[in-house]
Amino acid sequence: MTTTRALVLALLGAVFAPVAAIALGTYWPFPRTPKAIAATPGLAVKIEQGRQYFAMSCAHCHADDATGDEGPNLHKLKISDAHIRLVVTNGIKGEMPTFAKKYDESQISSLAAFLRTLE
Repeated sequence: MTTTRALVLALLGAVFAPVAAIALGTYWPFPRTPKAIAATPGLAVKIEQGRQYFAMSCAHCHADDATGDEGPNLHKLKISDAHIRLVVTNGIKGEMPTFAKKYDESQISSLAAFLRTLE
């Protein structure tokens, strides 16, 4: 690879990485405050559904309060909602099972909404 081409690719990466992070929700996470949740129609219902999915499928590894046990603490996650959905859907090889067959996209989105409320 030529030096010029490597420089161009590095510059493109530097420009597009922050744009991708913003698009995936890294800098603008799901609203967490009770006031923001109340102001978003249907969000409270979605969060409650996510809490129920968490209790059924996640609490045995991440603890009932999501502070971690066998699995890590899920409070104050610094990953995007898209990444949360990806991990829940596909699991983590050797660490966490996949939930793709148990939950559909909407249910996994509700689970992500619940996780965003954990302070």
